[in-house]
Amino acid sequence: MCRQSATVCLTKSPTAAQRGVKGVAERLAVLRDPRDRRGRRHSLASVLLTACCAVLAGARSYLAVGQWARHAPLDALARLGVRATGPLGVRRAPSSSTIRRLLTLVCPGGLADLLGCDPTGSRHLAMDGKTARGSRTDTGPAAHLLSAVLEGGRTVSQLRVPDKTTEVTGFTKLLSPFDLTGVVVTADALHTHRDHARWLVEAKRAHYLLVVKRNQPTLHNALRSLPWKEVTARRYDREAGHGRRETRSVRTLTVTSLGLDFPHVAQAAKIHRHRTDLKTGKITRETVYAITDLTARAASPQAIGQLARAMGHRGRAPRKRHHVRRGRLEDPHRPRTGEHGHPAQLRDQHPTHRWAPQHRRRPARALLHALHPPTGPDRTALTSNTT
Repeated sequence: MCRQSATVCLTKSPTAAQRGVKGVAERLAVLRDPRDRRGRRHSLASVLLTACCAVLAGARSYLAVGQWARHAPLDALARLGVRATGPLGVRRAPSSSTIRRLLTLVCPGGLADLLGCDPTGSRHLAMDGKTARGSRTDTGPAAHLLSAVLEGGRTVSQLRVPDKTTEVTGFTKLLSPFDLTGVVVTADALHTHRDHARWLVEAKRAHYLLVVKRNQPTLHNALRSLPWKEVTARRYDREAGHGRRETRSVRTLTVTSLGLDFPHVAQAAKIHRHRTDLKTGKITRETVYAITDLTARAASPQAIGQLARAMGHRGRAPRKRHHVRRGRLEDPHRPRTGEHGHPAQLRDQHPTHRWAPQHRRRPARALLHALHPPTGPDRTALTSNTT
């Protein structure tokens, strides 16, 4: 979605756009403004709406967001809530530094609670934690967020994990306000705790599907020792995409009478993934164990495979490691003899190749101007009167 298309959406259908922006602005007005009362030039809702529109137009950085706001038409800024200043009533959008500072101060959990959706009646709810990129400051570490996501990527809510703690402390706090009756909650091995499973089943009347890894060696060894070769309930899925061919096999086994030390556990699953890189031909294999309180009638191997796949635990191919040959460095002032192929010379006389930087702190100017051109088709400045 380009800048022109985002502008057309705000100009061609003013009734629908004003209705949508007004509804979101009313929700954002409930948030507490973390700034001081003195020196405020822009309201909290106008800054957040400007950032949202810039991201929808294709901006991927704070610099691109500021450039979109700087070149936005005056009528679009008026609908976003940017106030008019001066005797001529000119509307000036917030700068990129203002947007960056305000977005880092606003609590992300509050935004998710206002704009999130209700998980009541849903089938699946995934718990996942991510570190917010670019949130690290000089005085504090990067913000780590724990999110609850429904099918299709719809966010229910999220909260920031306190520093020097883990995601385990925010599991029950994040899901407490919602009705999870009949919802299957999936989580990775970090949240495979007996207290979490007991709380989901007894207090929230929900179900769970938890991954078991080597961080719990007793439970992991008990799952590995199960008679998986004799299991007849299996499911095979094959697909090709993203440059690889993948085959997945899911085996489920009822463990209610096997004395597995975990509350309310009914089934155990063994998921084996076999991947082949179509470009290099490299083959990788991965085996994952999972436990659930769903019975064999409530969840077949196919359903458990779909829940595990929606959880996002697809694994990652091992990265290629570049080995550097280490040895004694050559003295640049030592004269080379004829056996080296050329007479004695200093290494400083032949400068090495200058490598291009691999990472850019700012996006390329060509990309910024492609997303947000400063002039229109007739090489004139974009204003509210131009189309």
